[in-house]
Amino acid sequence: MQRTFVAIKPDAVQRGLIGEIMQRFEKKGFKIIGLKIIQLDRKTAEKHYEEHIGKPFFEGLVKFITSGPIVAMVLEGINAVEVVRKFMGATNPANADHGTIRADFAHTMERNIVHGSDSYENAEREIAIFFDEKELIPGWTRDLEGRFIQLN
Repeated sequence: MQRTFVAIKPDAVQRGLIGEIMQRFEKKGFKIIGLKIIQLDRKTAEKHYEEHIGKPFFEGLVKFITSGPIVAMVLEGINAVEVVRKFMGATNPANADHGTIRADFAHTMERNIVHGSDSYENAEREIAIFFDEKELIPGWTRDLEGRFIQLN
C-alpha cells in the first residue's frame, strides 16, 4: 500500500465541501489513516510550498493556504499518489476532466479546492510536515463483509 498527503484547502472548507470530498476518496477505495483540521501558520505554509520559494506566485500561495482552516489527510491505497492526482483533476480546473474534484467544484487555478502530493517522495515529505507518525493509523482493515463486533 502507498500513502499520500491531501489537503482540503480553505476555499473548500468555507464552502462546506469537506464531507463531499472525503466521501469521494473513500468511495474510490482509499482509507483515511490520518485526519485533522488545522489553521496553518506562515512557517508551516512556507515549508509545505518550499519548492516554490522565489517564484512570483509564492506569496499568493502562502497567503491563501493560511487564510482559513484546511483539512489535512493521509490516504492509503494502491498507487495512491498517482490515482489521487488523477482523481483530483488538473491543477487548473478549466483543464480538469469532467467528474474530477476540481472540475466539479473549483473555480480558478488559484482557488482549486484540494492539494495532493505529486510524487511518492513529496508525499512522505508532506506527511511529515503535517503529522507525527504516531498520529497515523496504517494497516487497519475495513469490515467489507458486514460483520459487526458484539459488545455483549
